[in-house]
Amino acid sequence: MKSSRLNRLFNPKSNRCFDVAIDHGFFNEFGFLSGIEDIGKAIATLVEAAPDAIQLTVGQAPILQRYPGRYKPSLVLRTDVANVYGKDLPRTLFSRMIKHPVEQAIRLDATCVVVNLFRIPNQPEVTDQCIQNILEIKPECDRYGMPLMIEPLVFQANEKAGGYMVDGDVKKILPLVRQAVELGADIIKADPTDDVSVYHQVVEISGRIPVLVRGGGKAPDEEILQRTEALIQQGVAGIVYGRNVIQHQNPAGMTKALMAIVHDKATATHAAKFLN
Repeated sequence: MKSSRLNRLFNPKSNRCFDVAIDHGFFNEFGFLSGIEDIGKAIATLVEAAPDAIQLTVGQAPILQRYPGRYKPSLVLRTDVANVYGKDLPRTLFSRMIKHPVEQAIRLDATCVVVNLFRIPNQPEVTDQCIQNILEIKPECDRYGMPLMIEPLVFQANEKAGGYMVDGDVKKILPLVRQAVELGADIIKADPTDDVSVYHQVVEISGRIPVLVRGGGKAPDEEILQRTEALIQQGVAGIVYGRNVIQHQNPAGMTKALMAIVHDKATATHAAKFLN
């Protein structure tokens, strides 16, 4: 049953989740490797800081699962690879799913699998590939009791923003999030909105499906902590942050600060004390 895996993913105290994404090496972008050049060291730092989950690929997940004991972070397995993140895009864009993703996730003892749902200006073929990926993986997730996290991602036009830039327009985010719910998501991993105060609309449009908020681009500490506090107040079920944790000068401290906000509803001011 999916509930048994979800119980390992969501914190029993708060019923929320903090997932640290360090799967960026999958995407063949030099800038994404900052902070995870030594993936073993990065995982060791996070295991010590103890977030609820770590998001990894099939190539790196075994490093996490070699740690003994029952209380290490749960594994969220990335199942698709894409080439849509660069400042200079290639002639043909793609999003491809690994073979037998759920079987691989079970062998790696993952608690959840994650797959993208892109909305990229003038690139409907990539959206089609994402939908095909979801349509393929969804029945397998149901068959084996594996929770499916869908990541609706709205991009700005590459020629306008240059590279991997999120479009925080709530009117674009809402229909894509709802499409992910309609396609059968058990968890939504959604973009932050430009105006955090309207994020309850994303939670509402997802209905009974829990919403975890992506971290977006690298941002100052104060902004990240204040935004996270505001998102928790808007009713989200947690966060999935990557670069704002692992590229921080104190990744363990940032993890603990965010855990305090997510699970204890600490203020941003109080949480900032963990960074010192």
